[in-house]
Amino acid sequence: MSKHKSVGSSNTLLISSQATHWSQQHILSLLSQLIILLIAVFIITSMVVNLGERRLQEDWADQRYSELQTVASLASDKVSFLQFRTQTIAKDELLRQYLLNPSEKLKLKTIKRWDSLTENIPELLDLALFNPQGELQFSTTGSFNNMQLPATLLGSSKNMGGSDIYTSPMAFTPINGILEPYFYQLSWIENPDQSINGYLVTYNSIVKLLETIKPAFFNQNSPLLLLDTQGFLYAGANQPTPLDNMPDTLGASLKQTNPELWRVMAMNNFGQFHSQDSTFVYLKVELTSQYETKREYFLLSYIRHDDIAARYAQWRMAIIIAGCLIALFASLLIILRHRFVLERRAKQNSVQLSNGLFNNELSCLIVNDSGRIQSVNAKASAALSLPIDALKDRSIQRVLHLDDDRFHQIKEALTLHNQWRGEINLETLNSSMLQTHIRNEKCPNSNEHYWLVTFEDITALIDSQRQAYLYHLMSNGAVASALTDANGLIIKCNHQFDLLMSLHGDTNISLTELLGDELDNQWQNITAQISLQGEWTAQIMPFSHSRFTHCLKTTLTGQLTFEGDIEFLICTFEETTPAISVQNSSNIIGHRSAIVLRLNELEDYFINLNELTKENSSLLVMDINPESIFSNMGNISQLEKCQKDIELQLLIKLPLNYQIAQWQLGKLVILMPETNANSAHKYAINIMQRLEEMNLGAGINIGIASYLQAQSLDQYLAHAEIALKRAKQSVDQNICQAFTRSIDNDSYHERD
Repeated sequence: MSKHKSVGSSNTLLISSQATHWSQQHILSLLSQLIILLIAVFIITSMVVNLGERRLQEDWADQRYSELQTVASLASDKVSFLQFRTQTIAKDELLRQYLLNPSEKLKLKTIKRWDSLTENIPELLDLALFNPQGELQFSTTGSFNNMQLPATLLGSSKNMGGSDIYTSPMAFTPINGILEPYFYQLSWIENPDQSINGYLVTYNSIVKLLETIKPAFFNQNSPLLLLDTQGFLYAGANQPTPLDNMPDTLGASLKQTNPELWRVMAMNNFGQFHSQDSTFVYLKVELTSQYETKREYFLLSYIRHDDIAARYAQWRMAIIIAGCLIALFASLLIILRHRFVLERRAKQNSVQLSNGLFNNELSCLIVNDSGRIQSVNAKASAALSLPIDALKDRSIQRVLHLDDDRFHQIKEALTLHNQWRGEINLETLNSSMLQTHIRNEKCPNSNEHYWLVTFEDITALIDSQRQAYLYHLMSNGAVASALTDANGLIIKCNHQFDLLMSLHGDTNISLTELLGDELDNQWQNITAQISLQGEWTAQIMPFSHSRFTHCLKTTLTGQLTFEGDIEFLICTFEETTPAISVQNSSNIIGHRSAIVLRLNELEDYFINLNELTKENSSLLVMDINPESIFSNMGNISQLEKCQKDIELQLLIKLPLNYQIAQWQLGKLVILMPETNANSAHKYAINIMQRLEEMNLGAGINIGIASYLQAQSLDQYLAHAEIALKRAKQSVDQNICQAFTRSIDNDSYHERD
């Protein structure tokens, strides 16, 4: 047969396990991995985006802090320059001339020159001249006419003078209806003898000062705020969209609007502060240093995180797209991996399935369409008693010992029906019989055909069928027999039993129903004896509505399990003559007293005995309810169990013609035909010994009586009862025997 490297279509698959099969477990595993992957990618992408935004915030903060340092340095230099400019204006020759020779003309010329300075210098708001007493002489504008010089700067108590310049703290003043933050610088104008000739004051705008340094700081996305050490705002108000918790008007306090930020700023000279929606950068600046005090202020800038996010939007989108692509590629990789694993497992399953189908308990041969064997499994080799190598390339006709006609019939069946079934006898030493099935199959990828031969050795089956047939012939003998379960339900019966009981093929009936109520009432005792002795034998007499008309000798043999329980009962029935006259109410005559009778049944049995058998009989009464044993027991079921155990032990070795019966609870009666006094006493001793060996003889007493002519069973029992009372009164004996005199039925003498 030719080999094909290509994989056949799915139509050639035997079962679905040969193909890729997504089971529920695989789908759940794939979904769980994909979900974990998506969650991981989402978390990582979010972390990268958040870290990127935080990094951008930190980069902005670092850059902004560098800019604040630059602004602080430039502002300090600017203030120093303003001090130099104030000093230069104070030493102006025109002003000095006016102070030496005050005149209206020099005053106007000085004011005109100052107006030119204020118009050309943006941050210069006003120039003013004060006399030595601190009174205003004139100024360029009237905005600061109400200002009074501090007393600490006047007179001889001052600590500054000469070329020193005093810089005031920042303050507010309304100019043209707008509140303007400013600070002023004061220069002392001294005479050659160092006496004070006047004071020159320059007023400078803080806002204009900062605008000349860095106008870009007042961008709405990153504003610049100037605050004093008390948190009041002096520059950076009126932003287009200020933060809700930031001061927006001049003079407003950051300490009140954002106490958390101010608490951090008050404890540090510089740093960063990140809130939930903004990032702040602050720096403490010393604009001027003088003898009295230092002028320190805070430069504060912030940026909204939304603005950072807007700047980071393109990167965020790129990161999200990259995360989606990574998740997509990873998902495809997981799916492809699962697909690869499933396909590899499917191939393994296909190989294992094919190998299992070919190497199972069924014998298989692959034969080409010319009848030559191509492949053999080990089971077929063993069935044909030839090695595998010896079978290959041999003719199937020779191997199976087929003649030409039968082989031709097989080929025709394969051509017409594509299969053939039949039995083949190898005719070897073992004469093996093979149940053979041959199928004509087509190769998936070519027009070639091959035969798939499967066969099974049915030699044992043929032998068992033959044995079953022989057993069937044996069971259909003259003796009626039946097989029942432990409850007496008929499982199988032969033809003779069917005729005897008129079943007409209806075997769904119980044996106790066929043999009468007496057998049904004693069934438990019968099965107990079968469990102990292996069988039970009795004569069954016909009764009203019975299906048989003759006395039947019945034998029940038990098939016991390993635990000793009855599994099956083998029952045989033969017509026979009754052993005694049939005048009693019971239809069961036990050949070996196989059951325990009731007292009325024992009386019927006693009446039907002939007089000669009665005269040679003895009667034994056994008391198993001594006061010393059961006097303190309230549960009577214990006594019943004890009596049942004793009954079973007595039935095991009960002589053939003896009969046992229940008199009352705790008392048993045994009728012993053809037994004299000595034999009866010896039998009683044997009973006691056997019961003591079984730990059942404690407290048991026995009374024995012999038969008197023409006495009834009640009189018989009364005599045995007297002997039983004597046995109970005896200290060391538990068996007593009573002999009655024939001349006087009312007088007795006893012996132990």
